[in-house]
Amino acid sequence: MPIGVIESLDHEARGIARQDGKTIFVDGALPGEIVEYASFRRKPKYELAQLVSVLRPSNARVAPPCPHFNICGGCAMQHIDPATQVAVKQRVLEDTLWHVGRVRPELMLAPVHGAAWAYRHRARLGVRLVPGKEGMLIGFHERRSSYIADLRSCMVLPPEVSALLEPLRTLFSALSIADRLPQLEIAVGEHCVALSLRILQSLTARDENLLRAFADRHAVVFYLQPKGPESIYRFYPLPGPRLSYALPEFALEFDFKPSDFTQVNHAVNRILVSKALALLDPRPGERIADMFCGLGNFTLPIARRGARVLGIEGSPRLVERGRESARFHGLSEQVEFGVANLFECTQASLSQLGRFDKMLIDPPREGAIELVKALDEKAPRRLVYVSCNAATLARDAAALVVLKGYRLKAAGIVNMFPHTAHVESLALFERD
Repeated sequence: MPIGVIESLDHEARGIARQDGKTIFVDGALPGEIVEYASFRRKPKYELAQLVSVLRPSNARVAPPCPHFNICGGCAMQHIDPATQVAVKQRVLEDTLWHVGRVRPELMLAPVHGAAWAYRHRARLGVRLVPGKEGMLIGFHERRSSYIADLRSCMVLPPEVSALLEPLRTLFSALSIADRLPQLEIAVGEHCVALSLRILQSLTARDENLLRAFADRHAVVFYLQPKGPESIYRFYPLPGPRLSYALPEFALEFDFKPSDFTQVNHAVNRILVSKALALLDPRPGERIADMFCGLGNFTLPIARRGARVLGIEGSPRLVERGRESARFHGLSEQVEFGVANLFECTQASLSQLGRFDKMLIDPPREGAIELVKALDEKAPRRLVYVSCNAATLARDAAALVVLKGYRLKAAGIVNMFPHTAHVESLALFERD
């Protein structure tokens, strides 16, 4: 069995060792450790390997508390002390900014983080009926597999939601469409827990009665999705508690549907919005653009600071939800929303929006390179970039610095997903 010394972690939280000119990526290994490993994929320049045993453990290694950790693919870092996880992600961000973008921030921001457990207010779980001993499975996918992990509990979900997994298995097994129910989407709001079922066949009257009885017994709200995301609708109870999340610092509450994008970690999202606005520093009289604005997670807080805001988003559904929130909170005079595909942004299309004093960009994983390229000499002097992909942030940061004359004033990680390798981040750019 080969033995290796782990030098560092990669962006997927795998340990990195070097052997005979090859890079070895070892699942579950930590920097400084000496480990035995077994390779399961070999390429000319690298190998992928599974940890067999730890001969010299790291001080950062802890016992994973979740019984599903070694099988479930939902978490990758439970074997690492939570404080070290944050430090690792900060280093991943620094390394990615330099190796991909050749840029370094003038200041590394203090990491944004919150509770390590029971933080996940959104989850998409697979559902599969397996005849025989296993029966009905509900869970995240297994590691490196399309199989569904057999979850009996989940420590990153709120306890009241984790406690629903066993009753849901019983419920789903009793439905006539037990083998036509591929997905469960969980959304925890301020006033209710919403369970959205992707159904590939119509429910019978008995199925509907079972769902209603479950909702009454466990105080949840069921949504049904017979086709694509647009088809989702509230099934029971009608009427009932709102599905919403709040930003108390700004006296805001956003209604949403389970299929709408909202941040998974509500507590960290509150800190993120506060930190982003502190960097943006919106002031009365300024005109500010919020690009990839979604429901208005940043748009409405910016307006609360007195600025006029234009939110641009590609989804008409989310834009309409943002307009409804602006009207509800009395901000329609300060906030305007527009629908546009920012992945096809040009200088001409951007200039049609007018001049902005500042800009906030919060793109999906693909980043915002076309928007960045479209910025001209009249571009905002200050730009705050909220990223869910360190590699595309680094690419876009290089374009902002090298091509557009900005300085990368500050950057830091936002630990939105503890125990996973996912790195969200916040960056501040300025130019004279």
